[in-house]
Amino acid sequence: MSTESAAAEETRTDEEPRTGEEPEAEGTTGVEGAPDVEGASDAAGSQVPAGSEVSGDAEAADGEAADAETADGETADGEAADGGVAAEVSADAADGPSEAEAELAAQRELRERIEKRKAEKDGPIAAGGKLSGTAADLLAAVRAVESGEKPVPRTFSEPPAPRRPATEQPRPAPAPAAPAAVRAPQAEEVAAVRAVLTEGGAPESLAERAVAELGEGAEHQLREDPWQLLRVGGVRPDHADGFARALLGDECRPDDERRGRALTGWLLEQAAVAGHTALDAGPLKAALAQRAVPDPDAAVELAVAEGEVLVFQDALDEGGPQQAGAQQPRAQEQQDEDEEPVERPMRVLFGLERYALAEESLADALARVVNSLAKEEGSDLADWESAASSVRGSAAELIRAVAGHGLVLHTGGEAARTEAAALVSAATELGLRACAAAHTTDGRRRLAGTLPEAAVTVAGLLSGAEGPGRDGEGALALDLLVVLDAPQLDVETAAMLAESLPDGARLVLSGDPTVLWSAGAGRVFADLLAARVCPQITSRTPDEGPIGELTSGITIGELNQVEAPDKEVVIVPVRDPGEAVHRTVQLVADSIPRAFSIPADHTQVITVAHGGPVGTRALNSALKERLNPGPGRFGGFDPGDRIAYAPAPGRTVTGRVVGAEAAGLQLECAGIKFTVPKDKVDELVRHAWALTAHQAVGHRWPAVVAVLPGDAAASLTRPWVYTAFSRADRHLSVVHGVDQALPRAVAEAPAKPRTTRLERLIRGLVPTQG
Repeated sequence: MSTESAAAEETRTDEEPRTGEEPEAEGTTGVEGAPDVEGASDAAGSQVPAGSEVSGDAEAADGEAADAETADGETADGEAADGGVAAEVSADAADGPSEAEAELAAQRELRERIEKRKAEKDGPIAAGGKLSGTAADLLAAVRAVESGEKPVPRTFSEPPAPRRPATEQPRPAPAPAAPAAVRAPQAEEVAAVRAVLTEGGAPESLAERAVAELGEGAEHQLREDPWQLLRVGGVRPDHADGFARALLGDECRPDDERRGRALTGWLLEQAAVAGHTALDAGPLKAALAQRAVPDPDAAVELAVAEGEVLVFQDALDEGGPQQAGAQQPRAQEQQDEDEEPVERPMRVLFGLERYALAEESLADALARVVNSLAKEEGSDLADWESAASSVRGSAAELIRAVAGHGLVLHTGGEAARTEAAALVSAATELGLRACAAAHTTDGRRRLAGTLPEAAVTVAGLLSGAEGPGRDGEGALALDLLVVLDAPQLDVETAAMLAESLPDGARLVLSGDPTVLWSAGAGRVFADLLAARVCPQITSRTPDEGPIGELTSGITIGELNQVEAPDKEVVIVPVRDPGEAVHRTVQLVADSIPRAFSIPADHTQVITVAHGGPVGTRALNSALKERLNPGPGRFGGFDPGDRIAYAPAPGRTVTGRVVGAEAAGLQLECAGIKFTVPKDKVDELVRHAWALTAHQAVGHRWPAVVAVLPGDAAASLTRPWVYTAFSRADRHLSVVHGVDQALPRAVAEAPAKPRTTRLERLIRGLVPTQG
């Protein structure tokens, strides 16, 4: 990658560089196996000031990471990855429930079915009661396993409960076309909770969300256990401690078992924000100790006993790769020569039921997909072979693999999408019902050129707003589903997709394994690649041009110099944050439009974080002042502003402000106009001239300005750099202030680890292929 001094010089003007905003306090969540903690909290010694900001908007959802991107999941801003606009905004201005509500209703219904099936298989764990049977034995054995002592024999010697045959999985019920809206909290319930919050010095604005989260009797729950406030998004442990002290007075102590139990659940929720579906025992208990919980073991055991947290054991292969921070006690020690050989080392994991059920449901559903495909013979195989012979290279390999397998993984960059499109076209010509689902509306648009009738978004497919709909049994009316941008699938979305496939359908997961992982919990695509339970086809179609050459090198850890005769790649060195903001605005507003005839509206700025002097807030402020100045009379927005709309955590669509009215802010996203209620604007809408890399996944723009300020050096990873650079179609400018941190990140900083169980689960159900 070469520095184009002429282009850099072209950006210099006599204007003073903008300094942006003052840096804000930032933190990270859950980097290597457990959420990072700030050190011991004040336990029960701090008071939440009356009216203090425990905001429920997207910026404070996790508290610890309000401004910085997390390990490999976005902040809890709820806007990390984008989703199908048709499933989220098309009915917002219409009467009746929106398509987003339809999707959420389908998710709730699926979860209920999963929980019911799990209850049938393993027996219920009643909240508030003690465990019994195998679950109790497992809980009793946790300490023994960690210390290396011989565990309770039953816990490890009993065979697991038999799973249902893969072909007998119950089919999901059809997604309701017009589900009833979620019950709005009753005014008296909200008023009662508001009174409790006021008494405890917490913001009254939390009342509605507290009622929605805690359900019936929320007021009583908060009085009996003030730390239940931690279940409300945006509330941090120090806020809950202050709230508890105000309500309980001298009875509020750091060793209160209610506090330890609530913090255990909260830490696991924060781990999920960072992408983990479970945590190793050691990091979880260490995090509890750092938050002034005197007896972390007792806190975890109580959370398990109350059914709020589940405990698992994973056998580890001798000498195999170990997850960061994982404890690896041995299940049993050999005591003399006559005894059985030493058993494999074991790992104890703790997780929330929500993600445990999703991972197990996904593993079961994928096993059904693998096992339920009927063997094809004769003319059928000849038809597939004929389709494969009509294309070349890895596209032919992909078609041949799909001919004989229910589950296939396909890896490659942007150019590899043509191979997935060729597969869908071939399947359609063979008379199969096939479609391709992209992560974003932009991804669907790029597919629509070759698959005008078969391109959908994942969100639109699940909600029923797009695609073929569902059959009489509730399954998707498909014989082949190709999911592009597969690394963006979190475990819950993947479980919904796999559960929705009919018996005998084929599933292809296609994506670029180097991009940032999903905003939600899990690493589905990476786990399945590691499990090696199905064919894996690697694309040999390279991304073209200097940008393609640059990003291809990044995938193997090399930051190469590339020839860019037409200035497709330009490096703009900067010395400080103020200059970085100044150069970025110059590139977007002047240099790129003049040199490449790419208007500012088609250039996207990508930076590392939301906060800080060169975060999205500072850059958006400077870009708005230059490109669309205005008074910002409606929540800081004016008509013409570029915006990012986040109707649900982890899903963002981009668009533009078209107006404002008494009811709210009028937006247009992907040609669909709708209104965001006035009281939701601060929570759901941001300016979008500048985005983070997580928000940009699944999109591409004619030009991209990747901003790497000096204070971002520690946050850079190979997936971040690859994702940011590969969003550009024609031109990439890199505002470079990190010196040698950039090549070091590409060479030495791969994706940060996530603790998940899917790889082990699927290997237990499907034989590993050579």
